[in-house]
Amino acid sequence: MPINVLMPALSPTMEKGNLAKWLKKEGDPIKSGDVLAEIETDKATMEVEAVDEGVLAKIVVPEGTADVPVNDLIALIAGEGEDPASIQAPAGGGKAAEAPKASPATAPTADAATTSGDAQMSYARSNEAPDAAKAVNPAAGQAAAPPASGGGEGRVFSSPLARRLAKMEGIDLGTIQGSGPHGRVIARDVQAAKAGGAQKATPAAAPAPQAQEAAPAPKAAPAATAPLATGMTTEQVKAMFEPGSYEEITLDGMRKTIAKRLVESKQTVPHFYLSLDVELDALLALREQVNGGAAKDKDGKPSYKLSVNDFVIKALALALQRVPNANAVWAGDRVLKFRHSDVGVAVAIDGGLFTPVIRKAEQKTLSTISAEMKDLAGRARSRKLKPEEYSGGSTAVSNLGMFGIKNFQAVINPPHGTILAVGAGEARIVAKGGQPAVVQAMTVTLSVDHRVVDGALGAELLQAFKGLIENPMGMLV
Repeated sequence: MPINVLMPALSPTMEKGNLAKWLKKEGDPIKSGDVLAEIETDKATMEVEAVDEGVLAKIVVPEGTADVPVNDLIALIAGEGEDPASIQAPAGGGKAAEAPKASPATAPTADAATTSGDAQMSYARSNEAPDAAKAVNPAAGQAAAPPASGGGEGRVFSSPLARRLAKMEGIDLGTIQGSGPHGRVIARDVQAAKAGGAQKATPAAAPAPQAQEAAPAPKAAPAATAPLATGMTTEQVKAMFEPGSYEEITLDGMRKTIAKRLVESKQTVPHFYLSLDVELDALLALREQVNGGAAKDKDGKPSYKLSVNDFVIKALALALQRVPNANAVWAGDRVLKFRHSDVGVAVAIDGGLFTPVIRKAEQKTLSTISAEMKDLAGRARSRKLKPEEYSGGSTAVSNLGMFGIKNFQAVINPPHGTILAVGAGEARIVAKGGQPAVVQAMTVTLSVDHRVVDGALGAELLQAFKGLIENPMGMLV
């Protein structure tokens, strides 16, 4: 039976992807770990890897095809002993063939189960160096073995996507019973472990995973009847304006995802907002002193140049450590409270934005945060970030001060519990000792998910942030 290669889910929000390029052609031999194709998601360009050996018998979805639903069949691989020329795409085109439902009396063996439906799905990795897949997996605390048959003591055989999902979710691969070929841990095993309801089956009697069968993707409604968030169709909106007076701009995957998530956030997350002013004079003086002391290379270029935003990131990270109950996210039926401060930072790009995450920001020096942000922001603008670099975190910073915006209210990026909107620094007149004085100050506004953080707790977090910004020497020790 041929091996199905399916459109993989390369990020938690991915529903469709564009098949940008095939790197193998029909008739090419395939080995486990070979890169088959490049997929464009709503965020980045990724690669699809094979997990089984054989010959690429049929390309079902040609390169350049847009909006291919996750779990749709994109290619077929002929296994050992099969004639590649005899393999044809199923009548359903891009739809993966559903595995037959077996009765308990005739439940297939593990080997049979792994050759049906989604048990044969391919996996993907980000566009990183080839050796990166062999690096030590910090989530598992051991070397991640490449997909292979056989086993060995202390080794965990797993697919690249399973390793990445486990890393993102903080799951130890060594605790998971694999259901893939030869006991390999695959993506659905990690997802089942995350859900916490999966049973560990023995390889000899593992039932076919019916819950993992590819469900047919819903057909998109035509533009004339597609309902908008306003309740009006596209044609109804266009009818309100003179023909030829506007330009129609087709939404790309990123814009669609942003629109969807913003609507979901405002409709499902109970936002409230807290604002206060913070003085910047001490921070600006310290920043000038620290930047002035930076070592220079032979061309006179300093080794680092701290920005106000670097101080903001560090201050928010430390504030979350001082108010640990605010370092949390909503998780459906519970709240997840974190030990470290993982702070996302909004980065504007053409057509949208990314929110790369500075991990364990409370432990990093300002110069490290500065260098990391420059790297992440640069790769965000070229859409070269890996999913794990913009996933997770409990809060985020959105800074529009460079545009002269005094204050604004940012929309929370679920599942974050908060987001800090930062306005422009400016000279303001305040009372000091009963006398007017001019200070540099800025307004910050904390958007809060009321399910996670109550008003007094949010105010406590902002007060801790204000204390760090106004006494910035505390961020250097």
